[in-house]
Amino acid sequence: MTDLVALKAANARRWAIAKILKPGTFKAVASHLVAPVAKQRYQAVSAKLASMDLTVPWPFIAVAHERESSQDWTASLAQGDPWNRVSVHVPAGRGPFRSWEEAAIDALVNCSPHAARNRDWSIGGTLTMLERYNGLGYASRGRPSPYIWSGTNQYVSGKYVRDGVYDPDAVDGQLGCAGLLMAMMALDPTITFAGVTITPPNVPSVPRPVIPAVPKPPSITHPAKGSIGAFIANIFASIFREK
Repeated sequence: MTDLVALKAANARRWAIAKILKPGTFKAVASHLVAPVAKQRYQAVSAKLASMDLTVPWPFIAVAHERESSQDWTASLAQGDPWNRVSVHVPAGRGPFRSWEEAAIDALVNCSPHAARNRDWSIGGTLTMLERYNGLGYASRGRPSPYIWSGTNQYVSGKYVRDGVYDPDAVDGQLGCAGLLMAMMALDPTITFAGVTITPPNVPSVPRPVIPAVPKPPSITHPAKGSIGAFIANIFASIFREK
């Protein structure tokens, strides 16, 4: 069983040092993902989920759409099958739906790995959730997933060429999710991930309030000023001074 906490940490470390090897290719695809019309549709799905008290950032939806169906609006986010017919690929039996948005919500809420249940949208958590869409076979081998890292310096070779068959020399030619997110962030500075910025902002210090000292209550040794006890204490003090 894959340790997801360790995988999130590993993906976050890779992200910190990753470099895109084909900037022009990534930029061309990313420009379509952040285009206003596309962004509005992804944001609409994200907003609908938010109304259900669920969180899935729109860049995650955009990247999943690209990887699962090359941003084809007639194809379901779940597996790339037409959303207006019952799906035949895993997850099979979904649909038909009335729109791409409706199919996307079903994919995120009801289909494995149930992205709408995720609560960790740091970059490590985001990349790991995307990796779970493709399966954790690479993580179990201690290898970077091409689904995430293809097209960056974090991936050289290794690919499942079919179910259960891993070829260490095969090279995945598709653009990985990490590079797509990097290219999208370069084009749209509003895209951020919790935990990406390590240095916290400068917060002005607030001076501690001055708490006044609470006076001690009157006692035999410390009588209240003007009291009989104070009068008697003064008499005793005078007697002892005279001696």
